[in-house]
Amino acid sequence: MEVTITQFRQELFDLVSKAMEGSEVWVSYKGRRFRVAPEDQPKGRLDRMTRLDVITPGYDADTSSLQEEMERAWEKDWSEL
Repeated sequence: MEVTITQFRQELFDLVSKAMEGSEVWVSYKGRRFRVAPEDQPKGRLDRMTRLDVITPGYDADTSSLQEEMERAWEKDWSEL
């Protein structure tokens, strides 16, 4: 898709969104052409996600005390059935 600089100004956000989705967007200005493209294309939606630490930093997840506590609670619940 090629647009003039005036049309690019009017539809800036729509054209940038199209470029992010993978469409080629070209802008012509004073006889020269410019291509609008993202710096790097993510492979998919999951690649844009940032990792969150679910467990508090410094917490030792290898301890079995939490698992033992959970098992006791399950056994208590199951015994009431």
